[in-house]
Amino acid sequence: MSDLRQDVQYATSHEWVRRHDDDVVWVGISDHAQAQLGDIVFVELPEVGRELSQSEECAVVESVKAASDIYSPVNGTVVAVNEALEDQPEQINESPYDDGWLFQVRLSSEPEQLLSADEYHAHISDDE
Repeated sequence: MSDLRQDVQYATSHEWVRRHDDDVVWVGISDHAQAQLGDIVFVELPEVGRELSQSEECAVVESVKAASDIYSPVNGTVVAVNEALEDQPEQINESPYDDGWLFQVRLSSEPEQLLSADEYHAHISDDE
């Protein structure tokens, strides 16, 4: 059973969003997504300052099984990336909602079409 957090919202493409303050959010991939990928061995993150549109491809996570595109769940500007993942990409497997966050975005608009934990659970249950 995947670990679902109530303090985040989810995209149907398996990214999560957690508010840092009024206009900055953290972004990562869900526990379900990291479990499906398997052992993560490499991460390519967006550059700080990059403008993102919701649903735009913006990062790549590679595992021993496959490479997977990461889509921005929000509109905004990348203000920070998790540089620790460069040397320790396995943090995404070990702690997808905490140490394994991917990047932070300063929102240019309020996120739309994100799911609650219960809605995301129903979404991934359809896949199983």
